[in-house]
Amino acid sequence: MTRVVVREAPLRAAWALEQAGLPPLLARLYAARGIRSAADADTRLAGLLPPDGLKGAAAAAHLLADAFAAGRKLLIVADYDCDGATACATGILGLRALMRASGAAAASVDYLVPNRFETGYGLSPEVVEQALRHRNGKPDILITVDNGIASVAGVAAAKAAGMAVLVTDHHLPGDELPAADVIVNPNQPGCDFQSKAIAGVGVMFYVLLALRAELRRRGAFAAQAEPNLAELLDLVAVGTIADVAALDRNNRILVAQGLARIRDGRLRPGLTALFRVAGRDPASAGSFDLGFTVGPRINAAGRLGDMGVGIECLIADDMNRALNIAQQMDALNRERREIENGMKDDANLLLATIDAGEQPALSLFDPSWHQGVIGILAGRLKEKLHRPVIAFARGAEGELKGSGRSIPGLHLRDALDLVDKRHPGLILRFGGHAAAAGLALRETDLPRFTAAFEQVARQLLSPADLTRTLEVDATLESAWYSLEAAKMIQGGVWGQGFPQPLFAERFEVESQRLLQEKHLKLRLRLGNVRHEAIWFNAGQPVPERVFAAFRLTVNEFRGVQSLQLNIEHCEAD
Repeated sequence: MTRVVVREAPLRAAWALEQAGLPPLLARLYAARGIRSAADADTRLAGLLPPDGLKGAAAAAHLLADAFAAGRKLLIVADYDCDGATACATGILGLRALMRASGAAAASVDYLVPNRFETGYGLSPEVVEQALRHRNGKPDILITVDNGIASVAGVAAAKAAGMAVLVTDHHLPGDELPAADVIVNPNQPGCDFQSKAIAGVGVMFYVLLALRAELRRRGAFAAQAEPNLAELLDLVAVGTIADVAALDRNNRILVAQGLARIRDGRLRPGLTALFRVAGRDPASAGSFDLGFTVGPRINAAGRLGDMGVGIECLIADDMNRALNIAQQMDALNRERREIENGMKDDANLLLATIDAGEQPALSLFDPSWHQGVIGILAGRLKEKLHRPVIAFARGAEGELKGSGRSIPGLHLRDALDLVDKRHPGLILRFGGHAAAAGLALRETDLPRFTAAFEQVARQLLSPADLTRTLEVDATLESAWYSLEAAKMIQGGVWGQGFPQPLFAERFEVESQRLLQEKHLKLRLRLGNVRHEAIWFNAGQPVPERVFAAFRLTVNEFRGVQSLQLNIEHCEAD
């Protein structure tokens, strides 16, 4: 059952935004998402929070500026998802540009992306051993991006080996912080930075801003112009959206500025290549393209192969090289989809033996499942069942690796922490966010974990939490059923915490036909006006009268654009 709730758009706020110059439809949509003034809606770069408010950023800038002056070797240790890859590419490109502009010719920066299946997540002691044997020799400073806040043992190993460590991360810290030289993380204790939702790539971007300011204070740019770090915002936008970071105002500015560069054609060759292999036009790019076109192709490199491939694509200067790598990533993404479809079939067979309606959370395992795809599988099942889901695959000998996705009402990392406190030693390792987390446990302990996790979920989730709620932006005035309105919405910045507009209406169904045995193509009538619509993965016909929740989208066929309603939910009226 799905409960449809209308978002409230305060009339006074909508009116104020309209008076400030926003189109009436956007004014209403923004007001419903908590925007109360034109300043809140402003996504110009000048509105970014300053880096000096981010705890550790100034200390990181001093550490790196000193390293530049001493000609030190820097090594970035990256995570294996899209946020980690874009953070690594942002760090490589930004640090090299700052080295060149400041005349630090003797300093160098390279990267290391661990194999997630061999060394696990973060800066482990095994990864430190790899760093010591790196192709450029032992590094002087390790820089983690999108990881490190939980790497207590790894940081200790690096320090014991004589390396300094700069941790840049955004994940929630555990009870013990690593003894790094500097930690930059908005979620660490004592950090008052207002944007707690900034992604790993955003944290790295802020470190670069602080470093440029420090180098400026030292007079390092006397001979050459400062590098324009805004050139990295295309990467920051991709990583922020792909990591499903909540779009507070600061993140909306980062994404809006990155999208503007992409649409203007001022994007990295690697991103151009990824758009090309996906058959998408950067000139009309939106948040959807970053999250569902570019992001998955970058993620596929880390899920099935070597994220070094993805990073090389993002930092490539040559278009031909970038396109060659992007084609490899596109092939990996197709392989990922095939694996995922097979795993979904397996999961559906498992679900047939489970009364999911009686269970507040699900833990699923199949010996054939691939470690790199279990997170996607958990997400798909979470959407289908509206339950927290953890999918497990075999990892190291005797261990299971789990990847979980949660629903509003259950903070997944906190739930795992509660299981860990109640059952010490049951979970070997865990970490993550409110909506997504990963863990490892002994295969023989899966039944115990399943029962413990279900017990915690039952205590934390209310019956209302377990009922799917669909928030809509009420009905749409007839004048806004237009291609222009669809383009205006497409040009906005939407995502986690600032959801893409979803409207609801009652329609007469004039015709319907099934495409590719799963997509429903519809012609809907509202009064005397007919609208083309599609319901992806519907798989079944609908009655003559329906209540539908839909998005306004731009459909392009043979060079002709038209309005299309994309159905998200449909039921008999």
